[in-house]
Amino acid sequence: MASIELIGYLAATLTTAAFLPQVVQVWKSKSTKDLSLPTLLSFIAGVSMWLIYGLLLNSSPIIAANAVTLVLNLVILRFKLKYG
Repeated sequence: MASIELIGYLAATLTTAAFLPQVVQVWKSKSTKDLSLPTLLSFIAGVSMWLIYGLLLNSSPIIAANAVTLVLNLVILRFKLKYG
């Protein structure tokens, strides 16, 4: 694997893993009162665009990171709409 792609996978892992504690916290507490819906929607839109960009470039690290990040944030959005 090229060192550039390895850096991409490392970055993808770190930035995506950063959302796991948030999902777990929301799941456990059933509270999303401190999460801004406009910010969450804006972030989801941006991640979706990054995913499309990665697909167009056929860049595995970008695709993997943004696909998983999108799913995690859609879970948070679901909780926000349900418990918010």
